[in-house]
Amino acid sequence: MPLAFTSGSLYNERSFCNAILFLFGVLTLWLYRTWKKQSHVPGPFMASISNISRLIWARSGRAHETHIHLHEKYGSLVRLGPNSVSVGDPREISKMYGIRSNFGKSDYYKALQPMSKGKIIQGLFNTQDDQLHRSMKKPIAGIYSMSNLVSFEPYVDSTISFFLERLEDAQGEANGRIDLGTWLQWFAFDVMGEITFSKRLGFLDEAKDVDGIMRSIWKLFRYSCWVGQMPWLDKIWAKNSFVSRLLPAKNSPVVMFALERAQERIAEKLLQGSDSQEAASSSGYNSNDFMSRFLATRVKDPSIPEWFVTAWTTSNVLAGSDTTAIMLRAIIYFLITNSASLQKLERELGQARSQGQLSDIATWKESRNLRYLNACVKEAGRLHPAIGLTLERVVPRGGATICGQFFEEGTNIGMNPWVIHRNKEVFGADANHWNPDRWLDTDAERVTLMENCLLTFGSGSRTCIGKNISYLEIYKLIPTMFARYEIQLWDPTREWKIENSWLVVQSDFFIKLERRKPHL
Repeated sequence: MPLAFTSGSLYNERSFCNAILFLFGVLTLWLYRTWKKQSHVPGPFMASISNISRLIWARSGRAHETHIHLHEKYGSLVRLGPNSVSVGDPREISKMYGIRSNFGKSDYYKALQPMSKGKIIQGLFNTQDDQLHRSMKKPIAGIYSMSNLVSFEPYVDSTISFFLERLEDAQGEANGRIDLGTWLQWFAFDVMGEITFSKRLGFLDEAKDVDGIMRSIWKLFRYSCWVGQMPWLDKIWAKNSFVSRLLPAKNSPVVMFALERAQERIAEKLLQGSDSQEAASSSGYNSNDFMSRFLATRVKDPSIPEWFVTAWTTSNVLAGSDTTAIMLRAIIYFLITNSASLQKLERELGQARSQGQLSDIATWKESRNLRYLNACVKEAGRLHPAIGLTLERVVPRGGATICGQFFEEGTNIGMNPWVIHRNKEVFGADANHWNPDRWLDTDAERVTLMENCLLTFGSGSRTCIGKNISYLEIYKLIPTMFARYEIQLWDPTREWKIENSWLVVQSDFFIKLERRKPHL
């Protein structure tokens, strides 16, 4: 018996089909407009219509390698997302990151802002607000000058001495096999504790992650690495005010540690009176450490919000330890895996030691006279920069022309240090390889060009304020270690592992130490 269709059923079927066609048309129009916005920039097709590709690259832990390959394929400009562009031409650094640049930080940095007790804690590095950044930086900028930081050398020296003792103890306990990567991480944290709070944080003493501080920082970096590719996820995932009211307030271990140290110091001063020197001598802390200077800054200017002190100390711990550890690992790894470079450094250190120009623990002044060491530090920062994603900025009002292409205001644009540092026009045909001599066997003008193209610690007004702390540690520890020890990989056939979780971190870095003979 033939089926009978009523006029109503036919109408419903046509309506359904029309609805599908309408939705398909809307989707097609939306995809076209999304693709069209930056269609003048080459890149993978999926990246032109969705940020899912860049999220997947970030989740893979290999985003830095992906960005390098994309620039090799497409050129100086690569479309990473519908409104996200990566720039690979170092000549555009000053335009995007220079002191006079008005390219603001993108929403990616919101994912890097930790929460404590339901409140977002902004810092010098992760705030998007340029005015707030200036307000936070201006009162304390002088504290981070190298001329001031050398006064911390005795405290760095004490941590270096303890670090080397603990390394030798650890080697004895582990039959000669040392997880140097982890120990360098603990060292960097304890130095920061010493100069910020006048006390080591306890990583070296206990040979473990104290209070889960390291774990919490890595968790934040890993989270921001991929969530930052779609910042709206952060609003509904970690910083949802509605959900926050329903769940128990989570406290950032780093923020809580900074708060507790500030409260301790304030309480000590109240007990001892206003004489900071008396309070310091009775309490055992250095009256010129960062915490003391932060508190003194606020006393001089009561208009400074109290939470600035927490933000300053949190920034020291949050951003000042991991990057230093990454740099230290990179320098040591590249040296012990490149025998020619290691021999050159050993000769330089031996000559300086024989002439009485290198102490048992190298001073800042001594190490700055070691030309080959300086070249190795630059080359490690070039070949293995700590940050492995684009330093995202937003094109300001009126738009901007980058690499000959015009970009409308609001475009998300940035440079990945791993891409910039491999530019062959600037760094030479061997830019993908370790070669400290590139910093020595060339004219001063070329060296200046290469230095200006380094994004190891960022660039311009948002350059990492703590970079001099890192350099102080690096230029003291590296010559001290290589003058004292012969350092070798435990298993020369096994390479370290690296993973991009905002910072490009290294693991499986196992070595063995052997004391050098007295003549070196």
